[in-house]
Amino acid sequence: MNLSNIPNIKHTNSNNFFLLAGPCAIEGEEMAMKIAERVVEITDKLEIPLVFKGSFKKANRSRIDSFTGIGDEKALNILRKVSETFNVPTITDIHEVSDAAKAAEYVDVLQIPAFLVRQTDLVVAAAETGKVVNLKKGQFMSPEAMQHAVKKVKDSGNDNVWITERGTMFGYQDMLVDFRGIPTMRSYAPTVLDVTHSLQQPNQSSGVTGGRPDMIETIARAGVVNNIDGLFMETHFDPANAKSDGANMLHLDYLEQLLTNLVAIRKVVNTL
Repeated sequence: MNLSNIPNIKHTNSNNFFLLAGPCAIEGEEMAMKIAERVVEITDKLEIPLVFKGSFKKANRSRIDSFTGIGDEKALNILRKVSETFNVPTITDIHEVSDAAKAAEYVDVLQIPAFLVRQTDLVVAAAETGKVVNLKKGQFMSPEAMQHAVKKVKDSGNDNVWITERGTMFGYQDMLVDFRGIPTMRSYAPTVLDVTHSLQQPNQSSGVTGGRPDMIETIARAGVVNNIDGLFMETHFDPANAKSDGANMLHLDYLEQLLTNLVAIRKVVNTL
């Protein structure tokens, strides 16, 4: 897969999966820089192509009092500082048509949230920026349905598009990953496995989404074995006190060993 259209991406000749990683939301400069420094250190050591992830705002929230952000410009400027400080590309979510051009001034990849991936105007606006567009598969969509979202990006004159599998609703409060969908989606576009959101337990009566972070390595290993192009995972040095998605984020202390294990598996897969 060609990653050369992404500025500042490293280790593209390592034959590893690429990684989208960082906190769920940008909570402030200090936390973002702390997480970025550690993630960059680990991925450089293991020669994993990295795109640093952080949402500049959170629009899809369970409750009206849930954390939504620290201010758009402030958060986007922090993402720019991460990119310039560590010489890495960045990715963030967009939620409205007007977000596309605004965020594109600061980041290298625009992500369409799963709940919004059928919103044609939003997908087209992201595509028209010329940035790579990462389409998260709707929890309510089949793998086959994602070909139409990909086509919207390509028909807008942009061939730089990825799909991210992030689980499918299983009952009211659980998610599952159907690995039969990976080769299907890879036939449409490079495909990423979101190993943290796939383990969410949404729609809790408390209004706070739960999760199963203890299963992150299980899901990630299965993705690597099944030739996933990239992995997505949210990580934080204090998930219990994170302002968004703490219940399913990976503790930053566990990231290096997890990625070391996954790189070892990838090396075996590459010989098959």
